[in-house]
Amino acid sequence: MTLYNDSETNSQKNSQKHANHDCIMTLGSHCSLQVLKGAKDEGFQTLLICEEKRVSLYKRFRFIDKLIVVNNFKEILNQGFQKNLIDLYNPIMIPHGTLISSLSMDDIEKFKIPIFGNKWILRWESDRVLKQQLMIESSILPPKQILSKNDIDGLCIVKLHGAAGGKGYFLVSDKKSFEEQAQKLIESNVIISEDQLFIQKYANGVPVYLQFFYSPIENELELLGVDRRYETDIDALGRIPAEFQMSSNLEPSYTVVGNIPIVLRESLLPEAYSMGERFVDAAGKLVPPGMPGPFCIEGVYDNGANFIAFEFSARIVAGTNLYVSGSPYSDLLYDVPMSMGRRIALEIKKAIKSSKLGLVLT
Repeated sequence: MTLYNDSETNSQKNSQKHANHDCIMTLGSHCSLQVLKGAKDEGFQTLLICEEKRVSLYKRFRFIDKLIVVNNFKEILNQGFQKNLIDLYNPIMIPHGTLISSLSMDDIEKFKIPIFGNKWILRWESDRVLKQQLMIESSILPPKQILSKNDIDGLCIVKLHGAAGGKGYFLVSDKKSFEEQAQKLIESNVIISEDQLFIQKYANGVPVYLQFFYSPIENELELLGVDRRYETDIDALGRIPAEFQMSSNLEPSYTVVGNIPIVLRESLLPEAYSMGERFVDAAGKLVPPGMPGPFCIEGVYDNGANFIAFEFSARIVAGTNLYVSGSPYSDLLYDVPMSMGRRIALEIKKAIKSSKLGLVLT
């Protein structure tokens, strides 16, 4: 473990440790720049756990106060490592997609450093069966799950469990095409068996990702942004004339390479808020303490402007990186640029001032 950007001695750090948490930390990936910039804007110390290969990137940004370098993110599971961080910095961990993809749910649930939000609901996000259950409880009906490859009859999408940025997704129309694509993933060591795949009816429409924040302190839901993902190769295929698509036998993939901002028609906002509120209520019933903090409901609008939800993410999503200086929706709520990262820090600040950290940390 190597420490950069920190000229204080250990004795100075120990003397400055407070009972309240004044340091926000995260892993160096996904949306860490936005999270730590927002934390710094709200007056927190910032700490980044970074793999060696990305040190040169993160050393560019002055709002990162402390940069700890590890060979692999799994090093943070070491109990001595966590104890040192608690003793020196007393930090709060902000989870994002890289935490979920790097560590097991058992590891996250045993984490000793306090995590912002509900770490228990991350298991429901990473397990597609549990995910379906929570969405149905929220009256946010997802596309039909296909329980067996033998039941594939028409266009379906096949997904991996967990947070992988669309990696490994593929389209099928029958049992044979499923088996062919699954075998490729097995041969590439992406999966061990077909049992690790989740089959769902394909929902046709415009992909839309609704970025919410729920404050248990204010008991208020905020819509802070909307985006869509730019995915290779499915979005690139549209640039190829149909006759060449047919002859090339290209297999579309869904690996996310970036995000595009969207502003919804205002008439669609009431149902968007309603979906978010139903999700918060259902999460409170099924996975206490519910859904404090950021989450995203992901789906498509069909040609009747009906929203078909196929996913949720129970933490900050990378699409919020579009709005480091705020979005059209956050501008309606706040008089300062409010990114999702800064909104997280603001909630922690409110919780500290009102002695309600128990509402937002697990």
